[in-house]
Amino acid sequence: MLSYRHQFHAGNVSDVFKHAILTRLLLALAKKDTPFCVIDTHAGLGLYDLEHPWSQKTAEWRHGIGRIWGRSDAPSTLTPYLDAIRADNTDGHLLHYPGSPRIARRLMRSDDRLVLYELNKDDCATLTDVFSGVRHTAIHNQDGFSAIKAFLPPKERRGLTFIDAAFDQADEFARITRAIKEAHTRFATGMIAVWYPLMAPAAMLAFARSLKASKLPKTLQLELTIYPEDFTEHIRGSGMIVVNPPFGLDQEAPPLLDWLWRAMSPEKQGGTRCEWLVPE
Repeated sequence: MLSYRHQFHAGNVSDVFKHAILTRLLLALAKKDTPFCVIDTHAGLGLYDLEHPWSQKTAEWRHGIGRIWGRSDAPSTLTPYLDAIRADNTDGHLLHYPGSPRIARRLMRSDDRLVLYELNKDDCATLTDVFSGVRHTAIHNQDGFSAIKAFLPPKERRGLTFIDAAFDQADEFARITRAIKEAHTRFATGMIAVWYPLMAPAAMLAFARSLKASKLPKTLQLELTIYPEDFTEHIRGSGMIVVNPPFGLDQEAPPLLDWLWRAMSPEKQGGTRCEWLVPE
């Protein structure tokens, strides 16, 4: 279990990894003309001040977005993600980091619908301010897991359920497994993306086994860490499970993740992973 107040961690290695993959999923959905819906179950603040005392205390962003900000050799697959960061730092100085909802909204079209859930009352109020006046964006001060029953399937019949839980409960992996099964049952053709922290090997193996036993359709597992297995200062890395991934993601992701790993890991520790948890 960990306490993941995101202001401490905004822009860190896990954020860069998570949001780089998220942009690829959103762009794939946007290839078709018909509108789609994105449900973000744990939306957070929406926008983070990297000069906030919490961000300055941990300085995790310096090892994440700080190591790729301003680089000129980034692959083209990373451009939409970096453009979303630049949009909130128009003077060229890295002062703010957009969360998943803000990145998503920038990549979505005007008729695409964004549904945001945030349980923390104060964070939800800030999120509401960030999205004040933005069309086709709904914000709910509720437990994000309830969004799956409330909004799936979406009226658009196309979309992404993005689960980015705080991992502040001991049974979070079990809750996530149940949420994935529920989301797939309600919206079998929908895409599901789930972020998770890398924890003890036994916990990771149990999570993978539970997903394999859930009779999901094709499911891709992606991971990135820049720290060795015995690193304990904070989470050593993270992964994403993508159910019904867009065509070609399994080919597109490895070189993208490899570039990110090399850029953010000068000591060349850790590594990346892109494997089919449930084959096509």
